[in-house]
Amino acid sequence: MTTFTPEDFGFTLLEDGTSVQDVIDQKIDMLRVEEYKEAFFVADLGEVVRRYLLWVREIPRVTPFYAVKCNDSPPIVKTLAALQTGFDCASKYEMHLITSLGVDPSRIIYANTIKQPSHLKYAVAHGIQKMTFDNEAELVKIAQCCVNPKLVLRITVDDTHSIFSMSTKFGARLETCPALLKRAQELGLDVIGVSFHVGSYCMDPVSYTKAIENAKGIFDLAATIGYKMTFLDIGGGYPGFDIPDVVHFKKFAVEINLALDKYFPVSSEVQIISEPGRYFPSTAYTLAVNVVSKRVDIKKSSDDKDDGAKEKIVNYFVNDGIHSSFRFVIFHDTYVLPSAQKKSKPGECVYPSTIYGQTCDGHDLIVEEYNLPDIQVGKWMIFYHMGAYSITTATNFNGFPKPKTKFVMAPVLWQQLQKISAAKGDQAQLQAICLNADLDAVCTVMPGPSRKRSA
Repeated sequence: MTTFTPEDFGFTLLEDGTSVQDVIDQKIDMLRVEEYKEAFFVADLGEVVRRYLLWVREIPRVTPFYAVKCNDSPPIVKTLAALQTGFDCASKYEMHLITSLGVDPSRIIYANTIKQPSHLKYAVAHGIQKMTFDNEAELVKIAQCCVNPKLVLRITVDDTHSIFSMSTKFGARLETCPALLKRAQELGLDVIGVSFHVGSYCMDPVSYTKAIENAKGIFDLAATIGYKMTFLDIGGGYPGFDIPDVVHFKKFAVEINLALDKYFPVSSEVQIISEPGRYFPSTAYTLAVNVVSKRVDIKKSSDDKDDGAKEKIVNYFVNDGIHSSFRFVIFHDTYVLPSAQKKSKPGECVYPSTIYGQTCDGHDLIVEEYNLPDIQVGKWMIFYHMGAYSITTATNFNGFPKPKTKFVMAPVLWQQLQKISAAKGDQAQLQAICLNADLDAVCTVMPGPSRKRSA
């Protein structure tokens, strides 16, 4: 794609000075007279561009291959394709989605170690050669289905510092790697490198250092067997947004850069990629939900007397929930923090508030006892940083529709996107573009409360 328009991506250009919150407020004003006030997203594709600029600035040696499973919305993947990123695909569907955009097969890695033969044959038919493996059965299957595949050995690494563990299901133990490499050699397969994943939503950047060291050990081992490896995939696990005193992307970048310089210096001529997922779309999406019902309870502690003070607990019921945009809430120990659409007044009372979804499922609980001002039925709540795993995991349980998304982008970031696309992956040009960009000045997303790890 050499020339394109906002219509090609499916977004609206923001007027100068307009924020995502302004767009949300305008949408809510339009819905004021509507009977059906469905929940909706506003997604700022400019945030994806801004996150890309930050990535290239902070980890210039590592090419991002976006994990499509995180959010496969066409405007998201089209934006990333125009940014010249690669793509981590796990299925025939995802490979088709990306190849249909005209992305060169060299920018795709089939990074699922569990592959159906029909999906393998699709990869072969579309020129996708890079694919991962972690066991002998996969090697035999690949040898039967593929012509000239470029294999990447996925190893198990320590993922105890991540919210989502992956090492139980994926990755070859280090002690099994010699036999796997020898078996690949017997089958006439080309193993070009190593991959690993420290776990999704990693909380400790040091996890990457040890994993990169282990990968270097496999490179050295492969050389003794007769393989000259030239490819390293350091997986995903990056935060979708910074949380003060908890996780910060730049700290991950510093740790990764130091480890790569030590174990895979530029002189090694190893191609290095990564598989960020939530890193790109998390902050781009803001969700607005409508309060459709409300119940007020009175909580009395055991030491309260009859005339003692009682605590007001407010239960809100909104038109989204864990079977749709909040499905990720049930998978791990993170939670989301809501805001009232209208800012609280100074000194305004707040109450412990529990927020439920709209389904008949008694476990459809989004947030429990979070302090909010009193919000009336028919008013709106806002949830920030909702772009990761909210779209791809949503269902229509109980017949409730998934929220629709309005995509926007600021003109200054549209210009940056066009410049990056025109650079066609030229690293010198990319570095110049990223270093000259004022990343704070081009942010149109309201900071708002962030999703955080629970105590």
